Amino acid sequence: MESGFAVRRPLISGNHAKVVFPATPDTDPAFRQPDTESISDFEQAELILWNGAGYAKWISRVSLPRRKVVDTSAGFRERYISTEGGMAHSHGREGTHSHEGTAFTTWLDFTQAVEQARSIRDALVHLLPSRRETFKANFSALQRDLMDLDSRLTAIASSEPEKPLFASHPVYQYLARRYGLNLKSVMWEPDSVAPVDEWQALARLGNDHPAEWMLWEDHPSSGNLKRLQELDIKSLVFNPCGNRVAGENFLDVMNKNIANLEQVFR
Repeated sequence: MESGFAVRRPLISGNHAKVVFPATPDTDPAFRQPDTESISDFEQAELILWNGAGYAKWISRVSLPRRKVVDTSAGFRERYISTEGGMAHSHGREGTHSHEGTAFTTWLDFTQAVEQARSIRDALVHLLPSRRETFKANFSALQRDLMDLDSRLTAIASSEPEKPLFASHPVYQYLARRYGLNLKSVMWEPDSVAPVDEWQALARLGNDHPAEWMLWEDHPSSGNLKRLQELDIKSLVFNPCGNRVAGENFLDVMNKNIANLEQVFR
């Protein structure tokens, strides 16, 4: 079972494992609290993969069998980014929280995503050594795809490295660090319009950081679009893919993200 690195199909395990991502599409996996039945399902799994870096807050409040657990980002723990978090806010049913602590969308640095995928491959090989060659081949194919994304994004961002950008939410830290994005974040949700004082703060922020584009995790509401247009700021979606996206896998979503970001640097 996986927590954090959401994919639609088990690219590494092929058809040799049943991969379950238990978060429902209408929740944020980072802040959900699974019910007793879901926790029991985790306990029964042969392998529990989680993202690490403080993702999936509920993990610290339950006791799972450690011999089954693989923290996929443990190999680059020294490269975690600490965050100040800012004000508390809510994501629908998940309740109020802040982003203070450690930035957890580690996979938005595609080189780190490769390391996470490698740790999954190694865990699968340990569990099913007879399928080693299949797991290695599937990992190699995924690695090539991820590094292609990395190369494309590096080329796009490097064409204008000082270009100022806004982000609607503080989830792009690893993306900004790896690809040199000049990014400043606020703490807004796509489906709700921020209060007047936050719009005023954004306008002041723009005095020293004159961004013409804002990155959103999902399509912003018409109210947000209208207010941003009044400030001459355009919007684009860069979906972190923390949860499943209907009809698409992780690579599909990231290819769309990169195509969206390419508009900014043309």
